[in-house]
Amino acid sequence: MQEFSGIKIAGSLEEIITPQNTALIIYDMQAGITRQIRNGEEITQRVSRVLAAARAAGVRTFFTRHMSLPKELMGAFQCRTAMAWQRTDSMEKVKPLFLRDSPAFQIIPDLGPRPSEGIVDKITMSAFEGTYLEIALRDCGVRSFIIVGIALEIGIDPTCRQGADLGFWPILVQDACGAGNEEAANHSLASLKHMGDTTVTDVETICGLLAKFAPHRI
Repeated sequence: MQEFSGIKIAGSLEEIITPQNTALIIYDMQAGITRQIRNGEEITQRVSRVLAAARAAGVRTFFTRHMSLPKELMGAFQCRTAMAWQRTDSMEKVKPLFLRDSPAFQIIPDLGPRPSEGIVDKITMSAFEGTYLEIALRDCGVRSFIIVGIALEIGIDPTCRQGADLGFWPILVQDACGAGNEEAANHSLASLKHMGDTTVTDVETICGLLAKFAPHRI
């Protein structure tokens, strides 16, 4: 741990990851999203393992959910995005896929958020834009976040980038992140590694570090 001008600067995951400094973000593990991913079941198992380790260590945990607005509330940006994602050139053909009370919107039962864990609903790709997440993390003194879920190239990438711009240390668990497009996901990973403010790691490493804070090893 370096110190400069009275400020402690963590230089490794071992120095930054603690229940006090770190939160877990489980990104968009929703029924309507996990089934679209080729290896959705495998990703779910790995996310479950990280979640169990975080819970055992007492790490604050937040789940995100992507929400579709009713068509009556969609503005120009939401309409354009919906048409792009559904590969149509007409709003008449758009069907909101993740309406608030729809089965597709819900977190999959395997991960079941606890009453002590946060649920962040969003209409953007970054988990920070237009949500309470930044306020909650700062208010708890959190300095870093572990992120897992789906999809790396769509929402996890911008969440890491904005999180870094906000002064947090993003820790992306590569093998616990699903993707809809492998080529795009590889591009996102390469770009994040090039920027250097997001640490890319794996399930074994994260669970091993979190196990140090659990009353018994998972």
